[in-house]
Amino acid sequence: MAEILAKYTFNSFETFEYSPFGSGLIHGTYLIESGSSKYVLQEFNNTVFQFPERISHNQRLVKSQGNETFLPFQLPLPLVNSENNLITSVNGRLFRLFDFVNGQTIQEITDLNQAYIAAEAYGAFAEWGKNVETSQLQECIPDFHRLDLRFARLQEVANEKHLRSAEEREILDFYLGQKDLINAYKRNQSVLPLRLTHNDTKINNLIFSQDLSKVEALIDLDTLMSGYLMYDFGDLVRTVACSRAETSQKWEKIRLEITVFEQLLLGYWKGVKNLASKEETESLLLAGEVMTCIMGLRFFTDHLQGNVYYKVAYPEQNLHRAKNQMLLLKSLQEKKPELEQIWKSITLT
Repeated sequence: MAEILAKYTFNSFETFEYSPFGSGLIHGTYLIESGSSKYVLQEFNNTVFQFPERISHNQRLVKSQGNETFLPFQLPLPLVNSENNLITSVNGRLFRLFDFVNGQTIQEITDLNQAYIAAEAYGAFAEWGKNVETSQLQECIPDFHRLDLRFARLQEVANEKHLRSAEEREILDFYLGQKDLINAYKRNQSVLPLRLTHNDTKINNLIFSQDLSKVEALIDLDTLMSGYLMYDFGDLVRTVACSRAETSQKWEKIRLEITVFEQLLLGYWKGVKNLASKEETESLLLAGEVMTCIMGLRFFTDHLQGNVYYKVAYPEQNLHRAKNQMLLLKSLQEKKPELEQIWKSITLT
């Protein structure tokens, strides 16, 4: 640890304490305390993120082209080391150091205002990033949210596998029956402008104040890339407006919470209303379906391939995750008329 910290010369780190920190599943994380200063040290997982140089490139670009003083919260990017790099290599392992942000993260909302505050923060980030040259951003995860390619991949894998159960057949038939959604996505893809997007807008990627009244920081910035507004809003809908977590097997209780969707749209629209084109505004209505379908396709494809990407606690977990997303997508599509009325009342007034 001392050898790693010695690479950062803005602090002597002659004395320090460290301890495991957080509950992240990708990077190993530690809290560093040195005098009155606190930092977060991550061991970078380059098995999951295979292009660390692209991530650093995007983060430097965002920092150089965006004025963080105009954000209502912090955007904690890695601190540069003595060699002016964002990633520090020690004994073949990669590390990054961040300023510590005081506050708390939550895994799910406990009241509607938290949904509004979270969406407002992600919307403010989209508006703030409008001056970033998206053509200069690199793909740190190639084709990450390409619904059409995820659909084609499932078709390819399904043709190679023998389905063992009626449950598998039901789920496969449902996802293969989403061609109308795939075509709608492709129509949007042809007209939507590329924006700076976070691409992983779960509520636990925000640090709230201790009283949960505001957002202190937007974190987990490894997926900063160019994308569509519907990606970020859609993942908010998928993860925050579902009645159950994506690991739940309480099938009869999995549904879209319309009141949560309304607060998410209100908050996100506040941030992007001066930015969004007519086509982007319309895409927000489809966003939840797009991102839910993407994740369902990814979970089911991974199940058919033998759980090679997502960690599982038991062999059928990716199958159950795919079923969970299937039920949420059904709920989104069944409630489309109600969602459209909400969308009109918020975006067209």
